[in-house]
Amino acid sequence: MALDDSRKSEDRFQEMLDKLKSLDFRITPQRLAVLRILAASEDHPSAEQIFEKVRAEFPTTSLGTIYKTIVLLKGLNEVLELGFPDGRNRYDGIKPFPHPHVICTKCGKIMDPELMGLDELEEEVSKKTGFIIQNHRLDFFGMCKECQDAT
Repeated sequence: MALDDSRKSEDRFQEMLDKLKSLDFRITPQRLAVLRILAASEDHPSAEQIFEKVRAEFPTTSLGTIYKTIVLLKGLNEVLELGFPDGRNRYDGIKPFPHPHVICTKCGKIMDPELMGLDELEEEVSKKTGFIIQNHRLDFFGMCKECQDAT
């Protein structure tokens, strides 16, 4: 991880922590560990992946503790949940707002491409449908470079 990425990760961690503190939520070591993982994970981890990482440091942590923390952070708009039909949801603590994703259908890798024109697309959808757009989810599915090279 580059120094700039490390700084961004620490800043994001601090933003989430400050939000919890400002609302008088308990700050436990396990909760801090979840925040750190979400603030640093560009791979959009599942609750189970977060659980395994936290449990390595805190063996008595339950999966329920992880889910409670994720639900709390979702409610505070500090984590974005990417729901999938198979129930293996993934979480983005770095960008907790609607943004596009590219998802590998073979290995499950998720990336955040920077796309120009997304605001214009949202505005066009609103104009053409009459909807007031409150939220959106834009996912592209395909095979990542590593999986292509492996076939």
